[in-house]
Amino acid sequence: MPTPNFILLYVDSPAASGEFYGELLQRKPVEASPTFVLFALESGLMLGLWSRHTVQPAAMVPGGGAELAFPVGRDADVDATCVDWKARGVSIIQEPTVMDFGRTFVALDPDNHRLRVFAPAAE
Repeated sequence: MPTPNFILLYVDSPAASGEFYGELLQRKPVEASPTFVLFALESGLMLGLWSRHTVQPAAMVPGGGAELAFPVGRDADVDATCVDWKARGVSIIQEPTVMDFGRTFVALDPDNHRLRVFAPAAE
């Protein structure tokens, strides 16, 4: 059975979103065109940013209906990442807090896709 290893986000401007994610992920895309930008992440996951204006069939839902999650090792890493992203001008919609799964905060990308950073709770 095929194993999913791509996440495709529909974005208003692949170039602008590519710049946002390039700075956030501290890497350059492996592919970039006017309608699509692709990042290869260390985990093996591929993150694609596809123009919502050219995707077929047409996208029916705006950003915010799902989350791209970034696990980190410790609670302090959650707080440090939040401080770093704020300094980069990233919009934070949930300040660091403890939830049932661990410490977390939530940010938004330029298309309002949710970016959740979390440190899993100790078992």
